[in-house]
Amino acid sequence: MIDLSSLPKIVGKKKKRVGRGLGSNRGAKSGRGTTRHQKAREDIPIGFEGGQNPVIKRFPLLRGKGRNKPVSPKPLIVHLDWLNKFKDNEEVTIEKLVEKKIIDDKVFKVGAKLVRTGKLERKGLIIKFPASKGAAEEVEKLGGKVEA
Repeated sequence: MIDLSSLPKIVGKKKKRVGRGLGSNRGAKSGRGTTRHQKAREDIPIGFEGGQNPVIKRFPLLRGKGRNKPVSPKPLIVHLDWLNKFKDNEEVTIEKLVEKKIIDDKVFKVGAKLVRTGKLERKGLIIKFPASKGAAEEVEKLGGKVEA
């Protein structure tokens, strides 16, 4: 049997007792800095601003919420059936689209893209701006080509 007096002595560190008077070296503000306000007395959220709307709520885009996506300008959409205003075997450029008032002149800032909407009736058109795969197939089916 083991004698209790032969066991090694284990001395654990004692917990600080704060707020037990001025003579205890941990009285008055109890190690919470020099503030004597709400932050010194309670556990409050890290972004708390005394009831005023916190910064994180004032700038919702900083939080994300799926809303702060890049705001790069999208190209203007040009439908296939709009190209029926051109003649057969004609070259279609952005400048000519603006001339015929098919699209706005703001296209020079954002660009344009041909999409497959409507039915194309002109043969052999040469498209000189970007087009979707489906639109390019339609143009090539009628003997035209897309050069973007």
